[in-house]
Amino acid sequence: VDREAALKAIAKVETVISQLEAEAPNHDGIPQLRDKVGQLKAELDRKELTLAVTGGKTTGKTTLIHLLAESLVSHLKQSVTIKETPALFTGNGDDAAREVAIASDLVLFVTNGDLTDSEFEFIQQLKAANQRVLLAFNKQDQYLPADREVVMQQLQQRMGGDVVAIAASPKAVKVRQHQEDGSVNEWLEEQTPEITQLNAQIGQILAEESQKLVLATTWRKAGVLKAEAKGVLNGVRRSSAMPQIEQYQWIAAAAAFANPVPALDLVATGAINAQLVMDLSNIYQQKFSLEQAKTVAGTMGSLMLKLGLVELSSQAITGILKSHAVTFVAGGAVQGVSAAYLTRLAGLSLIEYFQEQEISVEESRGLNVEKLGETLKKVFQENQRTAFLQGFVKQAVARILPESSQKQLVSEVIG
Repeated sequence: VDREAALKAIAKVETVISQLEAEAPNHDGIPQLRDKVGQLKAELDRKELTLAVTGGKTTGKTTLIHLLAESLVSHLKQSVTIKETPALFTGNGDDAAREVAIASDLVLFVTNGDLTDSEFEFIQQLKAANQRVLLAFNKQDQYLPADREVVMQQLQQRMGGDVVAIAASPKAVKVRQHQEDGSVNEWLEEQTPEITQLNAQIGQILAEESQKLVLATTWRKAGVLKAEAKGVLNGVRRSSAMPQIEQYQWIAAAAAFANPVPALDLVATGAINAQLVMDLSNIYQQKFSLEQAKTVAGTMGSLMLKLGLVELSSQAITGILKSHAVTFVAGGAVQGVSAAYLTRLAGLSLIEYFQEQEISVEESRGLNVEKLGETLKKVFQENQRTAFLQGFVKQAVARILPESSQKQLVSEVIG
């Protein structure tokens, strides 16, 4: 990451905030986001560095930090702050540890043996975020020389270098002294910590790469801030999108109730309205033309059929009304509720899909059908809970049935 890349990352944050200002000029979060952008720009020339020490439990992180504070920090030309992350892989500290690591300039990952899959995956996540990682193989003194060499080779192979063997708190060694009179004296002799090579390695990295490290950290922080700003913008847009979805779901319900068709034909007969696709694309600045919207609506319908969502949702809704949907009116109610439900799924899926797109006011890029299919499945699973369906059926029945029929069906659905 060079300075130009860091500046481009900051510019992307400003693009999102500008879009937020255009769509919700009085939003309370805008001043705070602007302040954070100013702080990011100031960080580009920051001289103070941060070293994060992370790893699993009982790997010796705390002891090592004390040693580094005594033997390294005081001898460096740069100002360096050492932070210890929460222990990894304990069930609740991974996200907090990752956050501290991503916000630091250099990460020292401490292990006391060959890397586990979880440790290796965590390191790969940091590297994918352009984070500089140095691996410390601690407690090497507890291994036999031959075993120690094997572990080091494995670590270097997996890390591609940047591995240092240390002993932050080596075990005392038993010393036995034979006297001239044949007696033997024994005692435990404390060993000096072995971190000289680690100190040298860290010192060299900080001396030679400090500016690169700072720029990479600024780039990562810009990515985090962009996600935060986009989350605020997506919240504003969702508030505008949900009334649109509800309006079209009830339109679809009324149409299907008035002209009942087989469940599998619901999608083909307009349960997913191209105009809804177009309206949502406009809210999310994807700028679909009417022809593109029709194509997207048809694609979503095909995906719903292919994934079995139409049949599954219709079966679930029919199951809720099963004992009572015996008249023509009730049969139409099943179709109406199904149409409303499928329209809602389509709208929510589009919201999820659009939220993951880059902020753009230009013509929309092509639709990623595979990604849209994954989003559909995810939204369907989230909205397939019995309690939600029962509530939705009750609301839909109240919308489409005559009042005389509502009382019986609604009371039986909720009863």
